[in-house]
Amino acid sequence: MITGESVHHAAHLASATTDKNLQLALKVLPAIVVILAGSALCGRLAIWLRQPRVLGEMVAGVLLGPTLFGALFPDAQRAVFAPEVKPILYVLSTIGLTLFMFLVGAGLDHGSGKGIKDMRNAGVLALSGILPSLLLGAAAAFVLYGKLSRPGVSTFEFALFLGGALSITAFPMLARILYERNLQNTPIGRMTLLGASVDDAAAWCFLAVLSAMHTGSGAPQALRTIGLTAVFAAVMLLVVKPLLRPLGERVERTGTFGFDHMYLVVGIVLLSGLFTDYIGIYSVFGGFIAGLAMPRNPAFREALHGRMMDIVCVLLLPIFFAFSGLNTELGGITNWTAFAIILAAGFIGKYAGCAAAMRTVGFTWRESWAVGGLMNARGLMILIFINIGLAQGMITPQVFAMLVLVAVITTAGAIPLYRLALPERLEARMLPTPGESGPAGAAVPQGERAPA
Repeated sequence: MITGESVHHAAHLASATTDKNLQLALKVLPAIVVILAGSALCGRLAIWLRQPRVLGEMVAGVLLGPTLFGALFPDAQRAVFAPEVKPILYVLSTIGLTLFMFLVGAGLDHGSGKGIKDMRNAGVLALSGILPSLLLGAAAAFVLYGKLSRPGVSTFEFALFLGGALSITAFPMLARILYERNLQNTPIGRMTLLGASVDDAAAWCFLAVLSAMHTGSGAPQALRTIGLTAVFAAVMLLVVKPLLRPLGERVERTGTFGFDHMYLVVGIVLLSGLFTDYIGIYSVFGGFIAGLAMPRNPAFREALHGRMMDIVCVLLLPIFFAFSGLNTELGGITNWTAFAIILAAGFIGKYAGCAAAMRTVGFTWRESWAVGGLMNARGLMILIFINIGLAQGMITPQVFAMLVLVAVITTAGAIPLYRLALPERLEARMLPTPGESGPAGAAVPQGERAPA
């Protein structure tokens, strides 16, 4: 238990040395220990409640912020997460999320599907995940504008922002859920990951356009972001990917994946994240596209996941969740009718829209409702989205709090809705056999998967 005495003792140790770097280390390391302890506890509780561990990690991040820890022990919370600690946590969280999405992209067995048909169906899913939520969210914003909007923000901007926020799918969280259940290379898993990746990439481009409108930087800046994103994806998949193919063949032939290979791979990932951060679409997509550019050889993918996945999931991702939670405060919701309208708009748009679209491209109704439930998870990606909106003055703290609660509720409902549509006996029929799953199927340790 964290007490005032222990916090002050740690602070005394940090101030007792004149080495600035050591002082910083003595502040950062306790914060990481607290994050890991909270994530482990809440993750285990989530599994006990038949939820994915990642939901518990998300809740742990929120609870470590001002919502609970800061409310009960404000002095201890300020000492553990001191202002000079937060930039370090931000850097670690960004690296962790970028590396995880790289591993998702590298493990995505997109080559074993039906190629163009898979991509077309994923496009249909992405469109169905964006348009209904965008339209329903915008309609809710028009109704609630006079009660919730910040002065100086036009009705049009408020409607676009609320609709855009509700159209997001928690791509990293969705990937964790699918990996925990070993579903990433099933038809539903591939379709959902591809659809969600397109969905979120479009949402970030949408946010770039909206930010340009709000800040007055104009359409040229937004078009530059979208154009550079397309160029980056084309270069990675059409130029870098063929250049890396001999690396995969060498690993397949020799069975060795050495430090030189790791230097090259990690360098590509971080440079990709740096570039996409620079152009304004967040490093997560740079990491994912870098993963898609990696060789598809089974030995290469197995070595890559074996070297990186555990440390990323256990150490770096909880820091990402915690850092996001430090900027989140659940409170200030006074208009619960407005919250119910926003929640309904977001839920119906994703759940019904994605399910209907999947049924039209040939999936069964059970599979379609399962995809609708998974796509309805929003996680902390919506928190990143609305944090930007709050910082730029596009929404009020009350709207921010409402959208945080929407994220928690819709994400918590993803697995129950999925399980309702696809009980364990039906899901088992979709799981790939050991010979078909490839190394990506072992990306998350057995003990980390949510219970059936």
